[in-house]
Amino acid sequence: MINKYMPKSLLIVESPTKAKTLQKYLGSDFLVHSSMGHIIDLPKNELGVDLEHDFQPKYVTILGKAKVISGLKKAAAGITDIYLAPDPDREGEAIAWHIAQALGDKEHRFHRVLLVEITPKAIKEALAQPVELNQPRFEAQQARRVLDRLVGYQISPLLWQKVKTGLSAGRVQSVALRLVVDRERAILAFVPDEYWSLAACLEAKAPPAFVANLLKKDGKNIKPTSAGKVEEILEALEAAEFRVDQVSKKPQRRNPSPPFITSSLQMEASRRLRFPPRKTMRLAQKLYEGLEVGEEGPVGLITYMRTDSTRVSSEALDAVRGFIEEAYGKDYLPAKPNVDKSPKGAQEAHEAIRPTGVSRRPQDLKPYLAKDELALYDLIWRRFVASQMAPAVFQLTTVDVAAGPYLFRATASVLQFPGFTTLYQENQEEGEQPAKLPPLKTGEILTLRDFDPQQHFTKPPARFTEASLIKELEVQGIGRPSTYATILSNLQDRLYVAKEKSGLRPSEMGMVVSDLLVENFPDVMDPKFTARMETDLDRIADGDVPWQGVMRDFYGPFAQELAAAKTQMRRVKSVPTDIICPDCGGELHVRWGKNGEFIGCSNYPKCGFTGDFTRDAQGKISLAGQEPPAPGTPDEQPGAAPAVRGKPAPTGLTCPKCQKELLLRRGRLGEFLGCSGYPKCKFTQNFTRGPQGEIIPQSPEDEAAYTCPREGCGGHLLKRRSRRGFFYGCSNYPKCQFTMNQPPLDQPCPQCQFPWLMKKGKKILCPRDECSHQEAAPATN
Repeated sequence: MINKYMPKSLLIVESPTKAKTLQKYLGSDFLVHSSMGHIIDLPKNELGVDLEHDFQPKYVTILGKAKVISGLKKAAAGITDIYLAPDPDREGEAIAWHIAQALGDKEHRFHRVLLVEITPKAIKEALAQPVELNQPRFEAQQARRVLDRLVGYQISPLLWQKVKTGLSAGRVQSVALRLVVDRERAILAFVPDEYWSLAACLEAKAPPAFVANLLKKDGKNIKPTSAGKVEEILEALEAAEFRVDQVSKKPQRRNPSPPFITSSLQMEASRRLRFPPRKTMRLAQKLYEGLEVGEEGPVGLITYMRTDSTRVSSEALDAVRGFIEEAYGKDYLPAKPNVDKSPKGAQEAHEAIRPTGVSRRPQDLKPYLAKDELALYDLIWRRFVASQMAPAVFQLTTVDVAAGPYLFRATASVLQFPGFTTLYQENQEEGEQPAKLPPLKTGEILTLRDFDPQQHFTKPPARFTEASLIKELEVQGIGRPSTYATILSNLQDRLYVAKEKSGLRPSEMGMVVSDLLVENFPDVMDPKFTARMETDLDRIADGDVPWQGVMRDFYGPFAQELAAAKTQMRRVKSVPTDIICPDCGGELHVRWGKNGEFIGCSNYPKCGFTGDFTRDAQGKISLAGQEPPAPGTPDEQPGAAPAVRGKPAPTGLTCPKCQKELLLRRGRLGEFLGCSGYPKCKFTQNFTRGPQGEIIPQSPEDEAAYTCPREGCGGHLLKRRSRRGFFYGCSNYPKCQFTMNQPPLDQPCPQCQFPWLMKKGKKILCPRDECSHQEAAPATN
């Protein structure tokens, strides 16, 4: 029973969950209370920064926190030693500082406790060695808060006036938006270049057959740029002898990745688990603060998750090395611990993200953790254990094959020792099917089975995913890892960016906002300038520069840009398109409403036409939902949608599904028949025209003449058109992605009796993967 006359120590944290876990470990020696996060902040309805008095912040008590502060004062009454244990970062330092100010220091001694992990041993050590409150670290957080307020609260009202009420700008958020917009512009401006690859399928004395790719001609790299160039090469190789020119074998070591830091955890959870960064951080916070684990009660399962250091404590290294030797054997344990270099500017006082107890395997926690909690813990556990395992060893074999003046190359990588890959596969390794080479000797003559020329086009840069945008922010030094999840969420919540599949595509409004900010605030929107600001904040935290000096250096030029923007920023309330209003003939504009973007008539309010719209891969805007898709038209480009090109025309033909009239419609790839009952009835049909121009519907039997060769598909080939011309694809697209460029040959396979064959290069092949039939194509005059 607690002695009421014996004063306790008070431990204050910011999270109720964390408080519950700590109270269990500390028992009756401590009172543990929670501040429920920040207790004071800048006011919401004003700037809250005194520009006349060296940028002093005007803090106010957060709504609902007066009661919390009162409770903390009551708990602290009569207690001398108060331990402040919010998170061990700048944000936590600010919370601790504000709690100390609220309680006052006349009757109390304040001790700062830094809990990198919530385990009995770590708690005991942190309480035994508390530190003083860190004023430079607190001022760095305060400087960031003031900077963000100066930018957000002074630029956002300009966007309300010039674009749309309710828009926001942010010092780091807007730079991240610029990166997404610049990438989209690069994609739209990209012009693909044609090139060809040429593979030779070869056989040696011993199996298996293998593929070598054209690499050089007369010692120089070669990449054919047209079908004609490929034909010239094939003619030159007609009578060439294929001979092994060189065989080289060398071991290749692949080292494990370091344990997670905040940014790499967000990236990997996005790639592997499809978790948005905000979800990843929410789950990681729960794992850090403690979850109920059976009879153990609440347990902190991972170390602090906001870190940019890959450092691992000596105790954790000893534990994981002992675990690896016991679980996997000495061969999997390197002679000395793997040490990884942390990113530039990392706070080495922190550790990497790792399990607090390596012996606590993911399968042991399955009965106690929710599915997503377990998935993230499993990822963290595997990455940490693998980071201290031996490298994987591969044998890389390279074979050069000479054929006249041409050189072909084949490579194969064979795993000889799995090392860390036993436990953790890097993303690029997953699903790889290693090529196999037969035993080969220099000078050995090979038999040519076939050539496989393939047409390719250079691809535009990929859209940012959440993972790759985090990587870009990290590389350029924009923001801090702890802010990445908020940045990405804000961009999507404010409808500046939308996620299409996994890619981030800027909205029309996002592009307008980015353009206006770049025009009027070139410094704020410069990634290099933003990175320099992050360096200045680090210098404040290290005590090297006063925070007010950094504010003065920033605000002078910013105030000048702000004053100019108030008179010079363009007013953009809508974006014109080249689409004609179907109601009045005016031009349609993209506009912004409460629920996002829409398309509306420029003659509003005289004309009230509105509609949804889509963009194709080239950024061209089209009305959406006005017609069904043409039959046999796969989405060959991301986001592609049919364009409206006039009203459907009656045909007098009857829909076989619902008996309503079929209409002649025009889609992106030409005319087709569609039901007038669309969207309730989505029947579509191809057609041909007779001698007098009459419409002749194409029967399903005509379409189904050529069966798809993929086993179990059940589809049939359709003639389709892409930007590069006609091709043939399966009617079950996208479930089946079989395509071919040449029309099918109307003759059965003599080996398996499949009803048609295909031409590929100078060969005629059976299209079934299960059949090996091939023959030379007849010569053409």
